[in-house]
Amino acid sequence: MRALLLAGGWLYAAAIVWLSLTPDPPDVGLELEYSDKLQHFIVYAGLMFWFAALDRRWQARLGYAALWIGLGVALEFAQRSTGHRSFELADMAADALGVAVGAAAALILPRASAAAGTGTR
Repeated sequence: MRALLLAGGWLYAAAIVWLSLTPDPPDVGLELEYSDKLQHFIVYAGLMFWFAALDRRWQARLGYAALWIGLGVALEFAQRSTGHRSFELADMAADALGVAVGAAAALILPRASAAAGTGTR
């Protein structure tokens, strides 16, 4: 089962790469101010949470965090070279913030669910 979940996570990462570099990404219908930054934040938070939930070792989580932040930075540079997408430092910041929140959520949620289960029945 773990191998299937890992494969799903890598498919998620591959989808991020494709969506980041395709000339005409699908419209998700989110028309809020700064919705692009919100999308970056949510996608990278989810990605980090996915992998952090699969591997609880802090060294692995640190490695994944560096990998996903590096991916966000690399994709911004790649977008600039495509000619049809733009380079934005704010996107990199939203990606990195998402990774941090995803990592924090992976630390907090298991503890919260364990604490909830220790009450009287």
